[in-house]
Amino acid sequence: MSTRVLEELDRIVDRGGEPDDVLRGVVRALADSPAISWAGIAFLDEGTLVLGPSAGEPAPSQRVSVPIVFQRSSVGELWVDGDAASVDLEQIADRLSGHVLIGWDTHGESWDP
Repeated sequence: MSTRVLEELDRIVDRGGEPDDVLRGVVRALADSPAISWAGIAFLDEGTLVLGPSAGEPAPSQRVSVPIVFQRSSVGELWVDGDAASVDLEQIADRLSGHVLIGWDTHGESWDP
């Protein structure tokens, strides 16, 4: 994955905003990368992965997935169809973790994605 794409993803996450908007921006930027045909984020909802925002043309035979973990708990997966290094995807998943909190109960505690 190019440095330009990684920098664009950092800008999207750093800009912040509504979590859904951040996640949609990230999958669009990934799918716009020449080496990636499709990107999606699956949320872990009551033990089941549920596809959320996605962009591009799926090519499931080329799919790579990495877990998205928040505070040592799995909250979803980043799915990418195409040629992307796992280390890059792991870094992206880490940056997204605070935005992928469907059903996450903070027990009244504030959190900062």
